[in-house]
Amino acid sequence: MASDVPLSLPVHSPRPHIRQNPTSDFSELARRIQASGLMRRRYVYYWAKLLAVPLGFAGAFAVFILVGDTWWQLLVAAGLAVLFTQTAFLGHDAAHRQIFRSGRWNDWTSLVIGDLFVGMSYGWWQHKHTRHHANPNKEGADPDIELPVISFTPEQAAQRRNPVTAWAVAHQGAFFFPILLLEGLSLHASSVRRVFSREHIDRRWVEIGFLVFRLGGYLALVFVVLSPGIAFAFLGVQLGLFGFYMGVAFAPNHKGMPLLPREAKLDFLRRQVLMSRNVRGTRFLDVVLGGLNYQIEHHLFPSMPRPHLRRAAPIIAAYCRERGVTYTQTGLFESYGIVLRYINRVGLGQSDPFACPLVAERSALQPGDLTRRSAQ
Repeated sequence: MASDVPLSLPVHSPRPHIRQNPTSDFSELARRIQASGLMRRRYVYYWAKLLAVPLGFAGAFAVFILVGDTWWQLLVAAGLAVLFTQTAFLGHDAAHRQIFRSGRWNDWTSLVIGDLFVGMSYGWWQHKHTRHHANPNKEGADPDIELPVISFTPEQAAQRRNPVTAWAVAHQGAFFFPILLLEGLSLHASSVRRVFSREHIDRRWVEIGFLVFRLGGYLALVFVVLSPGIAFAFLGVQLGLFGFYMGVAFAPNHKGMPLLPREAKLDFLRRQVLMSRNVRGTRFLDVVLGGLNYQIEHHLFPSMPRPHLRRAAPIIAAYCRERGVTYTQTGLFESYGIVLRYINRVGLGQSDPFACPLVAERSALQPGDLTRRSAQ
């Protein structure tokens, strides 16, 4: 990264020689990124990963069968949780058109990886994730801040204040990480529910076939090889760790960053940068988090291949510094602390726990100024 300390810069205090022009700020950044060659495809990198997926699954299930009906299978379950999550990261790359030039090839790659290997509906995830990318942390538009068990806005917390949920909401920070153990089960359930719903989904019958084969075949194999007690323990560990790993990889990216009211308008650059957080670290962390630690770069250039995100980060950080746009990066555990403090403040009923700094300027602006200064 450009620096080992968080970059926290005034949102509207550009250097005197820089002409503030929100409508062209992203265009200039995109020109620089294109000129750097960071949007070019990485076919060798991705073909190696694509070939590793079936080999990895074949090896994992061979070990599963060889270990047999013993409690050592809990270690195999933990290994499968890591394998499923890393495979899901690859499906995420394909869904964002990072692997191939052809949209069709990327779609089918993500569908096969997601439905057949991981057991998650590509159509369901694509619909949800597209909405998130369009309006990260925007109230009423971003599905990632509309969860059934955690309140991310004061309004959500207020709606859940009844005798049964009031205490849980007030202490939701303590439950955040334990709840992630249920995320794996939730992802599978949401996928199945979506493909069998009346909502539109492309390639519905392909997805149904893949999911039935993956989920049904997996359960059948587990209960054929293992006795019922060990089988349930195996599934609990595998699903729990899979959901936990997925949750801790995505949690640092936007939770605890500014929330944008539904009526506010921002240009693309600021909409993506101000609502996202990077997690600095080594290349090993890049692998562990599937490149999601470069969330700012990913949101600005979703189709940028994962290996290029680290190289793009200092370029984008410097550009944001030129334009006076806050570019936030923290350590991994620091980011978790921010998330927990934020949702605790929301749960305790504090209003506007982390309002967008641009919105906070409204009191000093004439009506319509924010829109004129920030509209695309």
